[in-house]
Amino acid sequence: MTLRVTHCPVNIAGIPWENTLALRRKGIDARLVVFNRGQLHHEADWSLDRHGNLPRRLVTQFAALGRLLPQTDIFHFYWGLTLVPKSVQFPILRALGKKSVFHYLGSDIRGKTPAELAYGKKANAEIVGSYNAIRWVPEANVIPPGLDLSPFTPVPPSDRARPLVVHAPSNRSKKGTEFVIEACSKLPVDLDLVEGVPHELARERYAKADIIIDQLLVGWHGVFALEAMALGKPVVTYLDPEVVERSAAGFGIRVPIVSATPDTLVDQLRPLVESPALRREVGAASRAYVEQVHDIDRIADRLIDLYRSL
Repeated sequence: MTLRVTHCPVNIAGIPWENTLALRRKGIDARLVVFNRGQLHHEADWSLDRHGNLPRRLVTQFAALGRLLPQTDIFHFYWGLTLVPKSVQFPILRALGKKSVFHYLGSDIRGKTPAELAYGKKANAEIVGSYNAIRWVPEANVIPPGLDLSPFTPVPPSDRARPLVVHAPSNRSKKGTEFVIEACSKLPVDLDLVEGVPHELARERYAKADIIIDQLLVGWHGVFALEAMALGKPVVTYLDPEVVERSAAGFGIRVPIVSATPDTLVDQLRPLVESPALRREVGAASRAYVEQVHDIDRIADRLIDLYRSL
């Protein structure tokens, strides 16, 4: 019997959509249902197009749940959100023998207390994407974000004496963009800030980069860094040293990202700026890393194993 899984109700960073497509390739009856299509990641099988006041939105959401219940075995929730309020979502699922998963993506749990995240225990399983995030949900399964590598043809960094640095902040203050701009002003580089453009256009600009800077404050990388690595680019971001070691043990390979803080960014960038050979070496290691750890087909296998264990 085919396993039926509904992913919902948002498509943050495109991760839910990538998971849905990969599961379909594995023979799972998977779909993505969202409240509203995102501006940067609009992909979904069904958008509820919620609008109006709260009662009107709830009518739309409950109608969607009623339609989805007969065709779903497992509800895979993202970003701490459910289709209808949690106070009724989980009693309904339990009454009908449906399973559920909460899949956290980063800032939805970062810095929150156990009490604030207690709702996650209502699901049958919880997922975090890194050994950095597991500190907030210690019982969660670590399943890293997957990437469909087929559209990512590596574009090795160039030999240009004045390399192009690309930084794509979704939130300047959270990504440390002011420090990126300051550091680049002290080095012989050109800086391209990619903001507010459709994902397809943004990816074209990533491909032109010689060096990618992700973020300098959080302690781990995001999907932007994975896309850069898939393109064969060296990535600079702040990585918590303890998490680097835990990840190396958990994944069996050390992440080749160059770690930097606001204070060390110039010094960490300089060798990459001065050496095209080093840029290409780190870029090649980056592509190999995402192939081993983040290939979406491998991630889909891990999701299926989790589903079947519920």
